[in-house]
Amino acid sequence: MSRLAVTGTQSASMPRAEAFLRAGEQWLLADDPAAAASGFRLALADGGPVFVDPRVPLSRALFLLGKSAEARGLISALKEEGRRDPRACDLVAEVLVERSDLSGALDWATAGVELCLQREAGRARHSGLRSVHADPGDDDRAELRMLLSLRYRIRNDLGLPEDHYDRLLDEPPAGDAGTAAGRPARTVSESDAGSRSTRTTSPSPMSPDSRPRAS
Repeated sequence: MSRLAVTGTQSASMPRAEAFLRAGEQWLLADDPAAAASGFRLALADGGPVFVDPRVPLSRALFLLGKSAEARGLISALKEEGRRDPRACDLVAEVLVERSDLSGALDWATAGVELCLQREAGRARHSGLRSVHADPGDDDRAELRMLLSLRYRIRNDLGLPEDHYDRLLDEPPAGDAGTAAGRPARTVSESDAGSRSTRTTSPSPMSPDSRPRAS
């Protein structure tokens, strides 16, 4: 897979760095973290546009290889450089959940939520509207809901009480009055939280196709 990325023709829709990144993801799914790490390092060295910073999936591969210190060093560097990508925050939080570092995962999930809300507030001000739900865009809306849900599950596993971010899950998505297609807005209950605990949820592979690329 990585060889195809090297020899394949680069295009606007598939930059070489992203090809390396996707190849690495496939190696992870094939349970070969060493080959995955190689692909992620190639993506990092290429420096081209990608759907997420290659250091995020690289940290996952390194953890699987038993190189925890190096993996945590990458995550620390990402934090020190400034967290600007909600999707990266989501993925780092998932990696840390896999390592049972729920406090660290909560920090990253909260940072991602705050980034999404800042973007929504900025759009609302730019459009002259007061609501933070002023057409933030499908990608940001979906990312916010995923981050809120992940954060809620982490807090539930930590035994923390519901807070104001958790209560955002009870609000209908932007552009939905709560009765779209005759369906009421979905809320999160205690029983739902228990059934979706971070301790029992398997990590899902990244889905880059619908994500904007990071340069």
